[in-house]
Amino acid sequence: MTAVAPSSRILARLAGLSYLGIIALGLGAELGLRLPIASSDNLPGALADHALLWRLGIAADLVMATLDIALALLLFRLLRRFGPDLALAALVLRLVQMAVIAAHLPLLASALTSAEPQALIDRHAARYDLGLWFFGLNALVMAVLLRRLGASRLSVLICAVGFVYLIGSLTRFVAPDLNALMQPAYLIAVVAELSLALWLLRAPRSLRA
Repeated sequence: MTAVAPSSRILARLAGLSYLGIIALGLGAELGLRLPIASSDNLPGALADHALLWRLGIAADLVMATLDIALALLLFRLLRRFGPDLALAALVLRLVQMAVIAAHLPLLASALTSAEPQALIDRHAARYDLGLWFFGLNALVMAVLLRRLGASRLSVLICAVGFVYLIGSLTRFVAPDLNALMQPAYLIAVVAELSLALWLLRAPRSLRA
């Protein structure tokens, strides 16, 4: 008996839900859990007092990484008919991005017991931005695919996301002062990625086989 493949509508909505989960977990882990602790004047004491919250942030990142793998595969299934090579490139770049980020989560765990936790947190942040370089490339490829399927306005937003992440990652390593000034630009990425997630949830006709 032949199995029936899930429809594009179902795949699109699963992708949208995965994307919303990634956004919620990513912002929650970084801004809701880690930032209040990492901003403390007494970082070792704050880590000791809030170790559970710190570990929950790491767990959120692990779940986010899992959802990112699922999203990469779902988007490949949905978009490969608009350009198989581009869809494959987007898949690989998204997986590389998440592999780089996930591989350096142990730095955050080690910060809990380190005499110099700030150095480990800074190293994690740098590796995170390294991963976002590949996500920036992924966004540019996604912009082309979205334009091909007729989502022109969304493609412009996602293209902007690509440039924000590429410039952010580049300045992180070569112009740290400029990097600090461009932090508000990451709001563009939040708005654009949320727009993409909601668009996927609607499962527009252009995505349906």
